[in-house]
Amino acid sequence: MSFQEAMEHVAQFFEAVGAVVLVAGLVFSVGLAVRSWRRDRAGRRAWQELRNSFGNVILLGLEILVAADLLRTVAVAPTVENVVILSVIVLIRTLLSFSLEIEIEGVAPWRRALTARRSGGMPAPPSGWSGSGTAADDSSAQGEAPRR
Repeated sequence: MSFQEAMEHVAQFFEAVGAVVLVAGLVFSVGLAVRSWRRDRAGRRAWQELRNSFGNVILLGLEILVAADLLRTVAVAPTVENVVILSVIVLIRTLLSFSLEIEIEGVAPWRRALTARRSGGMPAPPSGWSGSGTAADDSSAQGEAPRR
């Protein structure tokens, strides 16, 4: 078996994994939505649960499929035409991922921190972080074990 044939099989494996992720994720997302609806009898909340969970599944599936395309283009048939086609596919999938993330989160990624600050919901700092951001105040920088 040549290197190109092996990489073609690896790319096909990634495509199969991407398809399985999408199908299994759909089933899982529907299950979450049904559980939410049974618990609260709130159709709007169940719909939101379905949209959020399946949107994240689609993002993961797209990433796996992009990896398969990259493998196929770079390792199997690295021609200029294939690289251009891959670039267009990656651009389309990136734009799709970006728009899905905005749809799921409700805010553009570069506005997420600003929105959290305005609402008072700042993300939690990393564990062991003292708050000033300087290495002198960080317990691990002073040779101490991080506080938990």
